[in-house]
Amino acid sequence: MRIIYLAIIVFTALSTYAQQKPVALYPNGVPNSKPAPADYAEITDKGWIGKVTVPTIIPYLPEKSKANGAAVIICPGGAYAGLAADHEGKAVAEAFTKIGVTAFVLKYRLPNDAIMVNKSIGPLQDAQRALQLVREHANEWGINPAKVGIIGFSAGGHLASTAATHFNNAVIDNPGSTSLRPDFAILVYPVISMSPIGHQYSKEMLLGKNPSQQMIDFYSNEKQVTANTPPTFLTHATDDNGVPVQNSVMFYDALVKHKVKAEMHLYQEGGHGYGLNNPKSRDPWFERLKHWMDANGWL
Repeated sequence: MRIIYLAIIVFTALSTYAQQKPVALYPNGVPNSKPAPADYAEITDKGWIGKVTVPTIIPYLPEKSKANGAAVIICPGGAYAGLAADHEGKAVAEAFTKIGVTAFVLKYRLPNDAIMVNKSIGPLQDAQRALQLVREHANEWGINPAKVGIIGFSAGGHLASTAATHFNNAVIDNPGSTSLRPDFAILVYPVISMSPIGHQYSKEMLLGKNPSQQMIDFYSNEKQVTANTPPTFLTHATDDNGVPVQNSVMFYDALVKHKVKAEMHLYQEGGHGYGLNNPKSRDPWFERLKHWMDANGWL
C-alpha cells in the first residue's frame, strides 16, 4: 500500500511538472530581432537567466478545485540585464497557484542592440505578446480573459508598469484586436521613472547612454498614467537603496490623481530584491495582495 501511495505522489508531481513546459511566444519568428552573434547564447546560472533570444512563458496551473479563472503574467527583475527567474519568478508563480490563480513566468528578451532593431520596445513586445497569447488561449488554460493581470519586480516592475500604461501603443501585430491592457497590475519595489530618481542602470540598458528627453518622459511611467490605467497594487521598502521608494510613491500619486483604484504597502525596512519574503517584516506583502485581489473580485 505504501508503494502504491508513493507511486501516486510521484505521478501527480510528474503530471504537474508536465504542465509547466515553456510555451514559445513567437513560434513563427521573433519580431524586432537580428541574428544573434555567435557569442550571444542564453545563460542560466543558479536561477539567473541572461542573453534571452527565444522568449517564452511557463504556465503554472492551480489545482482544479482551487482555480478561480484569474491569471497573472510574472516579470522577474534584473536591471534589464538578466532575469531573477527563481525567487521573482517560479516561487511567485507557486504562491499564486495556492490561491487559485494561474501564473505564467515570462522569460522576456533583455534590451540589447546586438539582437534587436529597437531595443527600447523589445521587453514590451514580449509582455504584450504574453497578454495576447494568454487571452487568446484562455479556454485551454481555464482562464477568464477579463481577469488577466501582470506583476513585476524591480526592472520587471518597470516592464509591468509599461504594459499597464502603454497598452494603447501596440508594439506587436494584433490582427484580432485582442486587448493588451492588463486587468490589474502588481508592482513590487518597481523601477517606475527614467528620471534621476529611477534606477540609472536599468535606464541605460533600456534606452542607451544618451536618450532624448522625449524617450525619458515616454518611459517614465508615472507620467503615463491615465484614468484607463488598470487598478494597481504596489509594495516597497522605505530603505530601498537600489530603487528608491519614491518610484512607487510617484506612481501611486498619479493613480490617485486619475481616480484609479490603488493600494500601496510601504515597509520601513527590507532593502531591495527580496522577492516574496521581506526579511525585515513579519507582515507578508503577498497576504496583503491576496486580500486586495479578493476585494476587487479577482479571487
